[in-house]
Amino acid sequence: MGMNETPAAERVHIGFFGRRNAGKSSLVNAVTGQELAIVSDIKGTTTDPVYKAMELLPLGPVVIIDTPGIDDEGTLGELRVQKAKQVLNKTDVAVLVVDMVTGKTGADEELIALFKAKKVNFIVAYNKSDLLDASTGTDQSSTEHAIQVSAKTHAHVDDLKEQIATLAVREEPKLRIVGDIIGPEDFVVLVIPIDKAAPKGRLILPQQQTIRDILEADAAAIVVKEFELRDTLEQLGKKPKLVITDSQVFAKVSADTPPDVPLTSFSILFARYKGSLAQMVQGVTVLDELKDGDQVLIAEGCTHHRQCDDIGTVKLPRWIKEYTGKHLVFAFTSGGEFPEDLSAYTLIVHCGGCMLNEREMRYRQKCTQDQNLPMTNYGIVIAHMQGILKRSIAMFPHILAELED
Repeated sequence: MGMNETPAAERVHIGFFGRRNAGKSSLVNAVTGQELAIVSDIKGTTTDPVYKAMELLPLGPVVIIDTPGIDDEGTLGELRVQKAKQVLNKTDVAVLVVDMVTGKTGADEELIALFKAKKVNFIVAYNKSDLLDASTGTDQSSTEHAIQVSAKTHAHVDDLKEQIATLAVREEPKLRIVGDIIGPEDFVVLVIPIDKAAPKGRLILPQQQTIRDILEADAAAIVVKEFELRDTLEQLGKKPKLVITDSQVFAKVSADTPPDVPLTSFSILFARYKGSLAQMVQGVTVLDELKDGDQVLIAEGCTHHRQCDDIGTVKLPRWIKEYTGKHLVFAFTSGGEFPEDLSAYTLIVHCGGCMLNEREMRYRQKCTQDQNLPMTNYGIVIAHMQGILKRSIAMFPHILAELED
């Protein structure tokens, strides 16, 4: 994806599901107008979810996901089915593709039940309508949204896209990263370390998105490295509305930022933007209750090249062990992997989730809530261990009040 394109996590995710040979891949190609998915008469051609970020009119920026057949067989087949079901955790609109010739089966009904259980808006697309008489009806007993289409002739494909766009409309406006707590003519100082872990020639996604959100609020963004902050604040002549820092330099930035200037981190802002900041703040209190032998899961939403002093797999475990003084066991997940059974863990520490869409981040939080397991994130853990958590969430007084209760 190019630097100027909408990040995948900010796009509507549209997943195509169904049995093998129902025509999922053909319909994906028809909807996108591209040869995105491999098409074959051989069952099980799609073996892993295929993702494509693109513009889809009339909706705009989307991610199209073609999934393996939900009726795949054998050991590998079961793994593929599991991958297809995992896609649902990030799907905003699901399209169930049913072979109109054979009709809906038990596997299709199971998918519909799963859509409903996960509260995913969905459409049943009865494919291969070109093979049947136009008067043949569709069974709408399981859903209000059903349509007859033909991937081969493209019949009603535009109507399908219109329905997808209708179901993708959010009922509530999405939160801003920072734009709702600043205003025109404010200026915000962003502290961004440039070290060996920083990507060459660019800023990481949360930093890019925060700068964009500040500009959209008609405010100004001033970007400095951690050792430039004190002098910059002295030279500015007036106090900034807010200082936002990379969590790894929280302690230094806190020491160099006057007490009457609000301070937070990118990670904390993204906890609010992507899910429930209140839940994350409550979860960090368990850090002080950990015992020898407790297992802590550190989860990242992306897969990246590990540096020798990686924040997730090296620094955080070291800092947590030093802070608690306990012999803890750490486990790690990354990318789309997140355990359904969390019973082995005492605490989940998640990254900011910049590479996950809001639905998947909220799904992960709900998993922990359903299993009565505390969850927090990198920035909140670091702020808590350094004694500056209350300061770092002070601009959200209702959350601060919950922490103090």
